Amino acid sequence: MWPWLFVFSAVSLLARGHIPPLSLKETEARGISEKHRNLFASTSQIIPKSLRGTPAVVSRKEWGASPLTCRAPLSTPVAYLITEQLARMECPAQVTCPQVLRALQSHSVHSNGWCNVAFNFLIGDDGRVYEGVGWQVQGLHTQGYNNVSLGIAFFGSTRGSNPSPAALSAAESLIVYAIQKGYLSPRYIQPLLLKEETCLVSSDSQMPRKVCPSIAPRSAWEARETHCPQMNLPAKFVIIIHTAGTSCNVSADCLTRVRDTQSYHMDKKDFCDIGYHFLVGQDGGVYEGVGWNIQGSHTYGYNDIALGVAFMGNFVEKPPSAASLEAAQDLIQCAVAKGYLTPNYLLMGHSDVANTLSPGQALYNIIKTWPHFRS
Repeated sequence: MWPWLFVFSAVSLLARGHIPPLSLKETEARGISEKHRNLFASTSQIIPKSLRGTPAVVSRKEWGASPLTCRAPLSTPVAYLITEQLARMECPAQVTCPQVLRALQSHSVHSNGWCNVAFNFLIGDDGRVYEGVGWQVQGLHTQGYNNVSLGIAFFGSTRGSNPSPAALSAAESLIVYAIQKGYLSPRYIQPLLLKEETCLVSSDSQMPRKVCPSIAPRSAWEARETHCPQMNLPAKFVIIIHTAGTSCNVSADCLTRVRDTQSYHMDKKDFCDIGYHFLVGQDGGVYEGVGWNIQGSHTYGYNDIALGVAFMGNFVEKPPSAASLEAAQDLIQCAVAKGYLTPNYLLMGHSDVANTLSPGQALYNIIKTWPHFRS
């Protein structure tokens, strides 16, 4: 589950100066929380003060995007500017932003079923602008507004904090350019509403909200193709593991860590694939290992009947982050809801069924309090 921060900038396109029917009630704005006022103030000042140069935009080809299949045209100039803050998607440098963006695109297409990334443009804390679906195509960022707005997402900011000065400067240049070229109405006004948080989940009418976390698919970490035996589903056990290696706190590092783990398991341990069904990073992200349907290689005697969930890092002395613990619990609930795990499953630590220190005493002390635990 990813938190999303919405900031709406409404613009009147009517000659008489009226706000369009989609305008937001002023009373709704009173619910703005104090911790988000800084971002509200920052984005409200993204208004042209002088003519600036054309912003440097990293094209889809340059960041390695898959082909654009979105077809809904955007009729410009649009009435709204919608900026969003992407938590847990840090990209502080040019070397990491394209990789994070490819992971986001893969998640958008494979997990959410969208035609591409949701935004027209994205901005990293490195101050670079990255082309999303661009100027001419509707985004998928805000239901009811996609055909009348430009969606700009700020990478690299933790929830409740401001984007970097470089990111705000890049956004200002992009908005000035949009107005100059006729993509955005020059009469747009300050944001009217800041909603605390909204979670986007896969559209499944039978799945309760907040059950399934967002899962970065194998394509996001460039998994090698393998052919391993099928699982015996629904699984009867969940085994909690730690990788005992280095932990990761940002998405780009976690993707690299998962890919390296697959290489180690296949090349050094002669496994048919990465050994775990899913991996959890300290960023709170869930990363697909072999997935639901393929046997793992994590615990002898349990690989075909137990889901192996591995926390990336070593948790002998220090417990995992709260975000990662929540993500793992959401994943287990999701497995039950989707029929991959029997409702009367048993939860165990790796050390309960193997001679190992995994999942580490600090983590083991926590999972002992979780539902269905059995030592």
